[in-house]
Amino acid sequence: MEPFRTLHSRTVVLAQQNIDTDQIIPARFLKITHRAGLGRWLFADWRYQPDGNPRPDFILERPEAQGARVLVAGDNFGCGSSREHAPWALTDWGFRAIISSSIADIFSNNAVKNGLLPVRVDAGFHRRLLAEPGAEVSIDLEHRTVTLSDGTSAMFPLDPFARYCLMNGVDELGFLLGQEEAITRFEEARS
Repeated sequence: MEPFRTLHSRTVVLAQQNIDTDQIIPARFLKITHRAGLGRWLFADWRYQPDGNPRPDFILERPEAQGARVLVAGDNFGCGSSREHAPWALTDWGFRAIISSSIADIFSNNAVKNGLLPVRVDAGFHRRLLAEPGAEVSIDLEHRTVTLSDGTSAMFPLDPFARYCLMNGVDELGFLLGQEEAITRFEEARS
């Protein structure tokens, strides 16, 4: 996993509320157990017409979305069932952070474990981001801030262990494996 310290990006805005994990990545794409290529199916039911052709008016199909690494979403993003495929699809498309005023806890946990930063901001800051698609933002994970190009910023909460893992590019298992020497010393002292 790539370490996350700071991110400077344009935003993509998907203002719908209650975007659940089945809308992020429909269940019919959950048959695979690897991440590569899932970005193609991100928001598939909204992104593609019944004949399989892209909807040119859907935000991810528009030129201004290309290269953006921050998704600003409506309230209650990532609700619904727990599926790791949702953050896999988002990161495979290129997103590194999701900003909303509320993000489902299970989705947030899955996101962090897969290198995707869930950023919860206050309602006023969130409304401003929703109203300014393509806004340039800077996210500083060390200080837990999101800053707009005019200097306006907001702080966001994040569990200290999740922050540590993201900043160091490790998941929970990677963290534990990094403690092998300390674990060995502990086990030897117990013997």
